[in-house]
Amino acid sequence: MITIIDYGAGNLFSVQNALNYLGLENRVSRDPGEIRSADGLILPGVGAFPDAMRMLNASGLTDLIRKEARKKPFLGICLGMQLLFEAGYEFEETAGLGLLPGTVQKIETPYKIPHMGWNSLTFHRSCPLLEGIHEGESVYFVHSFQAKTQPECLYASCDYGTEIPALVGEGTVFGAQFHPEKSGEVGLTILKNFGRLTK
Repeated sequence: MITIIDYGAGNLFSVQNALNYLGLENRVSRDPGEIRSADGLILPGVGAFPDAMRMLNASGLTDLIRKEARKKPFLGICLGMQLLFEAGYEFEETAGLGLLPGTVQKIETPYKIPHMGWNSLTFHRSCPLLEGIHEGESVYFVHSFQAKTQPECLYASCDYGTEIPALVGEGTVFGAQFHPEKSGEVGLTILKNFGRLTK
């Protein structure tokens, strides 16, 4: 069972629809018991980093998420991926979950912001979520901020006038800056691979 964490800042049901399409058992929940008993966790998110962290802290789930993410497959999507890092600098400095080393800062690029649309992936390290996907295939992004992290946490990136971490992780923790649920067959393959990790 995959639990999609509902803390008030997520594109919950588009993610759930993709999991349902793949036949992956899932639920949307903010119940601590259902988070603890889950085989895998997904943290979605749209909006601003400080608002999302305020909602997450207000939900009382922050410490539980930190603990459970180190025990089982955990996937942050878009803003949910950014929250995995130590701090974000959108509007104000805000502490993140600290599950991955690094910070989240505004994209510095000559291109238009927000970064919106399809971009091809460059692979950096092998990752179980990328099984069955070929380097150069494209996924869908919508964001104005990007992670700055260590090379050992970078699985894949895209080029948008600068290198943007697209898929990051360490141990059981994974983060996708793009939206797998909006990325066609490539995105569905990534979610299917995540589902395999939970079994």
